[in-house]
Amino acid sequence: MAGLFKRLFSFGGIGTSPRPRYGCTHLGEIRDVAPLSEGCDECIKAGDKWVHLRVCLICGKVGCCDYSKNKHATLHFRETGHPLIASLQPGEDWIWCYVDQKKIDRKVAV
Repeated sequence: MAGLFKRLFSFGGIGTSPRPRYGCTHLGEIRDVAPLSEGCDECIKAGDKWVHLRVCLICGKVGCCDYSKNKHATLHFRETGHPLIASLQPGEDWIWCYVDQKKIDRKVAV
């Protein structure tokens, strides 16, 4: 799974840029992490299902999206303050910043 992650979410030098880009002041916080699981662990433990999966770009935690019943990706942000997620859905190539409330096209952000 790590190889797939690197191919889909290769951020190049943006993780080292301290200046605000694309209306987001947090892109410099992106770390080279791989998803820690193949699904939302909390949903799996509870026997729930998810709609889409998101990955935290700070620690690799995988959580379910806000269209899912439990909204674990947003809960992770509220608990940790990790501001950036990306979609794990095929064909979706974006970053979301919870703090700045900005959706950034990953292709444009590199």
